Amino acid sequence: MTYDAVIIGAGPAGSTAALMLARAGWAVAVVEKARFPRRKVCGEFISATSLPLLQEIGVAAQFLERAGPEVRRVGLFAQETLLESAMPSTKSAGGRWGRALGREQLDLILLEAAASAGARLFQPWSATDLRPGKDGFVCSIAAKSGSENLCARLAIAAPGSWERNTWIIPEAKENKPSDLFAFKAHFADADLPAGLMPLLVFPGGYGGMVHSDGGRVTLSCCIRRDMLQECRRRYQTQHAGDAVLLHIRASCRGVHDALRHARRAGAWLSSGPIRPGIRQRYSAGVFRIGNIAGEAHPIVAEGISMAMQSSWLLCRQLIANQEGAVSGRARAEIGRAYQAEWQRSFAGRIHAASVFAHLVMRPNIAALWLPTLKRFPGILTFGAQLSGKATQVVAAS
Repeated sequence: MTYDAVIIGAGPAGSTAALMLARAGWAVAVVEKARFPRRKVCGEFISATSLPLLQEIGVAAQFLERAGPEVRRVGLFAQETLLESAMPSTKSAGGRWGRALGREQLDLILLEAAASAGARLFQPWSATDLRPGKDGFVCSIAAKSGSENLCARLAIAAPGSWERNTWIIPEAKENKPSDLFAFKAHFADADLPAGLMPLLVFPGGYGGMVHSDGGRVTLSCCIRRDMLQECRRRYQTQHAGDAVLLHIRASCRGVHDALRHARRAGAWLSSGPIRPGIRQRYSAGVFRIGNIAGEAHPIVAEGISMAMQSSWLLCRQLIANQEGAVSGRARAEIGRAYQAEWQRSFAGRIHAASVFAHLVMRPNIAALWLPTLKRFPGILTFGAQLSGKATQVVAAS
């Protein structure tokens, strides 16, 4: 069988694309190397701007039923400082606010919806090669049971930014002291105020906390390689995540207070190095969505929303030009239009996130802006607006 599209990766970006295309009548194959449900290093927050998208693809009810409480306040925990301000609202969300849901649930909701719409799942299979074929592309996949070739007229790569394949994303750059590593854990019985999502600022890194599903609080963070090494040397813990948490608690009174009576629910997850930035969204006939197309510093908590929204931008173009996209006649034109819409929608928040991240990770600079924030905490609301918390992604007419 020759599929209309093969999608590599079944995270929020890949599954959203598979769901949209399958519902539009496309023959879709999805290749995912991990078994679901599975945990992922992720802040888990989905902003209100993505709720109309969840409604459009038919999974909003499941998301709202399982997700944590509405996040109506943005905050800052830095040293002894604890600040709060209003989360910016968006009219397009119908009076609703952003919420958090564990990836072990969100990814499964999206993938099951795609399968119900008719997408063919290859899971757990790993994509080992992608090359031009007679009628489009040949995607080689492998599993314990053997290997197989999938033929598709169109290819969409959505493996996430940490997947290293020469045909998807270049090899990692040389290691640097400034490389960022991500950590995540869930906590039960935490004392984080309801409806608050604080930014955590500590020497050499940043993070966030949010109420997620099942009464859990998610703590996720990024820390520089050199500071991570210092934490491991200083605290001598069994897991690097415990050393990072001790560093954060010593640097942020808000985190110390919120986790005073808490217990970790499950193991630490870690990944990296992460290298935020804007990458190719279309080249050699392959469309790229999600973090592989472009990734903001996690400081803005927009990763999931951007991944799903990038899928929506692409699939809207593909569905409107299905014949030309599948045959290849209009693929380059669609690629140019998708890249332009992606740039218009996400480049600004990626640049803003980079500025925010570099400001907070430098203690000498933090000493300059922290007094201003104490006097004008509403700046936190403005920063959330710049990060995309109130801007609905709208495709060009």
